[in-house]
Amino acid sequence: MTILGTRRDTAENDDARSTGIARSTLDRLFKITERGSTTGREIRGGLVTFFAMAYIVILNPLILGGTSAENAPVDVAGGWLATAQVGAVTGLAAGVLTILFGLVANLPFALAAGLGINSFLAVAVIGDVTWPEAMGLVLINGLLIVLLAVTGARSAIFNAVPRQLKAAITVGIGLFIAFIGFVDAGFVTRTPGGPPVQLGDGGSISTVPTMIFVLGLLLMGVLVARKVKGGLLIGLVATTIVAIVVEAVLQLGPASDENPGGWHLSVPALPDSLVSVPDLSLLGQFSLGAFDRIGALAATMLVFTLFFTNFFDAMGTMTGLAKQGGLADADGNFPRIKSALVVEGVGAVVGGATSSSSNTVFVDSAAGVGEGARTGLASVVTGGLFLVAMFLTPLTAVVPIEVASGALVVVGAMMMREIKEIDLSDFSVALPVFLTVVTMPLTYSIANGIGIGFITWVLLRFACGKVRDVHPLLWVVAAGFLVYFVRGPLSAALGA
Repeated sequence: MTILGTRRDTAENDDARSTGIARSTLDRLFKITERGSTTGREIRGGLVTFFAMAYIVILNPLILGGTSAENAPVDVAGGWLATAQVGAVTGLAAGVLTILFGLVANLPFALAAGLGINSFLAVAVIGDVTWPEAMGLVLINGLLIVLLAVTGARSAIFNAVPRQLKAAITVGIGLFIAFIGFVDAGFVTRTPGGPPVQLGDGGSISTVPTMIFVLGLLLMGVLVARKVKGGLLIGLVATTIVAIVVEAVLQLGPASDENPGGWHLSVPALPDSLVSVPDLSLLGQFSLGAFDRIGALAATMLVFTLFFTNFFDAMGTMTGLAKQGGLADADGNFPRIKSALVVEGVGAVVGGATSSSSNTVFVDSAAGVGEGARTGLASVVTGGLFLVAMFLTPLTAVVPIEVASGALVVVGAMMMREIKEIDLSDFSVALPVFLTVVTMPLTYSIANGIGIGFITWVLLRFACGKVRDVHPLLWVVAAGFLVYFVRGPLSAALGA
């Protein structure tokens, strides 16, 4: 008791001498002393969180965009997003939302474009709709989350889903993200015949870009394992430098049928300039036309998928971070939880409106919490740095997808840690969890994994005489997924 009190008194005296009246204002606004922290500690925590997750400013444009239609995810109408524009709105959305979260929720959590949803949009959604229409679905998803958060229904829905399935969804998304990384890096490829996939080219890692991917993956893995602050960012930068040197020496060029050993998307090379005025032309480029293009049922199920992905990822992440920082009680409740849920929902709205994809609380915020951050001041610092990052968008074209894919695999491994929360000794639990996890990467769809898991859980609970364990809302969700899985024949039968 005496030691803790002495340390706190010393910290407060140091802060008082260094910041004077400003410290007192910040203290009252963010309740810094009340939560056992200091202004200096909050600033350090904000810096660490930024460096731990700044990779998203580089990675999100690589997932959503490209430098031309040849190296970007192209939508159903042939449209694509430019990496520089996506980079600018990624920094803008993350900065504004993280600052807002810090001021309203007063928690040391940062928001940015979620890796699960941006990959889902780029891989599974734009094959049916345009990019503006996809972002319109993201916006609708956000409005629903805000509505449910304001009314308190979001907590009710969250409580209706068994914790085992919540953890399984996170694990499945992790595997899905990692699989995307393996494919984008050329580490896993299609086969001409026989098994659907193979290692590299004919079972061998034979191209230099894929070797660069392996190098980056191992480097980032070591840095994260050694708990180096900003390990992912350091790994991305270091491996990109190696890629630039290798390209300058070997002149590999872009991959093609004639040049299978080239880079799959952007060729690593230094840009003409490192700083530029942010191109914010993607602001407001969303549309609600998906309902006309693919029909109300299909569009509704896409919104449903986005909603559940946002919903469970954010709730689980915030609860875990709050527990890590000693801010949550035994039931996982933490200060200003309703405000936090509302702002997180606004993150999806802003993500759709800016075409940066849905923004959500990042688990990387754990780096700042581990540094001692306990209040929203840390988030304000992190958000301010994201706004600065908007001016560094030329750097986004430098990083090849082979390097970025290493980060995807590492993030996927981080999400796999949730498996420890599941007791698999009961097969009525193990089967739904297993199907949820494996269906996502094997069918290249988050929606399929969630739906199969929910339906299997309900049916097994019913068959085992445990129907009372199933919340009524879960029956509704499972029924909705049944309709989703037969939407093709159903639409044909209805003449839609």
